[in-house]
Amino acid sequence: MNMQTRKARPDEARVLTELVMRSKQSNGYDDDFMEACREELAIREDHFFAREYWVAEVEEICGIIGLEVDASGLSGEACVLFVDPAWKRKGVGLQLWQTLVKNAKDKGLNSIRLDADPAAAPFYQALDLRTIGSVLSNSIPGRKLLHMAYDLE
Repeated sequence: MNMQTRKARPDEARVLTELVMRSKQSNGYDDDFMEACREELAIREDHFFAREYWVAEVEEICGIIGLEVDASGLSGEACVLFVDPAWKRKGVGLQLWQTLVKNAKDKGLNSIRLDADPAAAPFYQALDLRTIGSVLSNSIPGRKLLHMAYDLE
C-alpha cells in the first residue's frame, strides 16, 4: 500500500465532509444522530482560514486530520480525525496522527488537545493521549465527550 499524506485543499471540503460523515456513522450511529451532528462535523471552505488539514490518500482520499492552533500559539486542537470505514485498521489514522504531531512540533506547540467520541477513545489511548476531563457535545444535548491531551515536549 502506497499511502501519501498532503495538505487538504478548500475545494475538497464537500468530499471531506462526506468522508467524515461515513466514518462517524460507521461507529453505529443512526441517521437521526448523524443529522443532529452534521453541522458540527461539516468541513467548510472557510475553516481553512483558521485550521490546517491534511489528508491521507491511497488512490483516493481515505482520511483527514486537522489542527487549529490556539491564540497563545503554544497549544493546538486536533479538530478532526476521521478515516473512511474501508480504510480503518490499516494504519491511516496513525499516519495522519504522526503528520499532525510533526507539524505541531514544527510550529513550536507544547501540546495537542482533542475531544474524543467514546468509540474512538481506545485509538487515542494507544497513541498515548491521556484523558484530562470531559466536555459536553455541541450537537447532542447531554452527551459527553472525552477531553484528551498529548504532550509534545
